[in-house]
Amino acid sequence: MAEDARVLPRWLKFLDNTNEIVTTLTACSILYTWSPGVIYFASGAVSCSLSVKLIKRAIRQPRPPPTTGARKKVTYGMPSTHSATITFFAEYTSLACAYLPVHPSLPSSWITRILPPIIVLPWAAMIVMSRIWLGHHTLPQVVAGCSYGIIFSYTWYLMWVSGLNECGRWATQTFPFILQ
Repeated sequence: MAEDARVLPRWLKFLDNTNEIVTTLTACSILYTWSPGVIYFASGAVSCSLSVKLIKRAIRQPRPPPTTGARKKVTYGMPSTHSATITFFAEYTSLACAYLPVHPSLPSSWITRILPPIIVLPWAAMIVMSRIWLGHHTLPQVVAGCSYGIIFSYTWYLMWVSGLNECGRWATQTFPFILQ
């Protein structure tokens, strides 16, 4: 039976397709704000994902056997790319909301700082767990992915606050008609 023919509960189908949802929401954030900080954040998510895929090819650990009705994925499982990338999203969003200035296009209130982590953190946890529930990864593969995502997000954030944000300010001043 093909993977698409599996009968999954709606909430699990939603979690299985979150890569498209998260990518779309990120693209909308970039288009709405044209913020160098948001563009940097998105490039961090892509970099996290690509670097995990390289690590996967080096480790070459297989995925778990497919669950009933599931099609076996042909890529390796260690570490989980979804887990690493969504953990990057959750951690970087939390750091940005806690410590970075609010973009001028967004309301400057406590809601702007509190609401994103309240939504993103539980959603990320559900996505991570869904990788196991869907039979795509083992617990160690997911834990490795989450660990990688946390380390990558803190490193990416520290690079931003240690000087790359100045490049963002320069870009905003140099190209005000594009970046705001």
